[in-house]
Amino acid sequence: MDQHVHRRAGSISINRLSEPAGAEVVGIDLSLELGTNERDILFEALLKHHVLVIRDQDLTSDQQMALTAKFGKPESHVFHDAEGKSGPQVHIVNNLDKHGNPSSRPTTFGSFFWHTDKSYHEIPSLATFLHARELPPGGGGDTEFANMYNAYESLDDAVKKQIADLRAVHSWEANRRNTGNRPATEEEKKLRPPVSHPLVRTHPDTRRKTLYIGIHADCIEGLERKKGIELLKKLYRHSTERENVYAHSWKPGDLVIWDNRCLLHRVVGNYDMDSHRRILHRSVVIGTRPC
Repeated sequence: MDQHVHRRAGSISINRLSEPAGAEVVGIDLSLELGTNERDILFEALLKHHVLVIRDQDLTSDQQMALTAKFGKPESHVFHDAEGKSGPQVHIVNNLDKHGNPSSRPTTFGSFFWHTDKSYHEIPSLATFLHARELPPGGGGDTEFANMYNAYESLDDAVKKQIADLRAVHSWEANRRNTGNRPATEEEKKLRPPVSHPLVRTHPDTRRKTLYIGIHADCIEGLERKKGIELLKKLYRHSTERENVYAHSWKPGDLVIWDNRCLLHRVVGNYDMDSHRRILHRSVVIGTRPC
């Protein structure tokens, strides 16, 4: 047990779940307004454990947004509807097809690939909040998190030197192409043009170095395209070795918060996706420009 803080009649406990990442937070009801001290405790735990799991929560969209806003400025998703309107700040993550039925080929499936949220933004995400609302009855649909501190620190010195000053180009268009989703619309391309980020990022709070890659990365500046893609794939394989990964097994009511600045993540289709619905509510906090 790492830490306690008094909350009304009880206390918050923070307990490590795995070495690479993950801690369970016990003794807090997030439907109540989060105090400054409680927020600071959670943020400190997030920096230490990278993923926070808070069980048995039942939040409305407004309550989830109020919680999200305690950690920074919320942002909307790049998706636009048929009328060109942007998506809501809390949007639904699911395995449904265009008819609303559970499917192993849902409307969008980019989350099945290793990524860090919104790296195709000039100023990407700080933290993501994902709230389980409906899950497969037998379990499954796990989310895996890869610790990118460990990934960087375990690289050979020669590789660290090779990538020290390299930058990757990230884009929403590359995401759609790399994941086999529908192509980005012209409006989405205008809203989210390609951006350049360092391959080795310094975390703005911990000051530790971390790899900054993922499925949104398209190529490496200054390298021939094929060589750049080969290097990215090599770094992906290294980063996602099992000793770097925490796999979260969802339970109804879970609220999971993670630090996008030092993690890759993906969802795993380890359930009968054509028979069971998996629905979660997602919100995101804007971070800072990687450097």
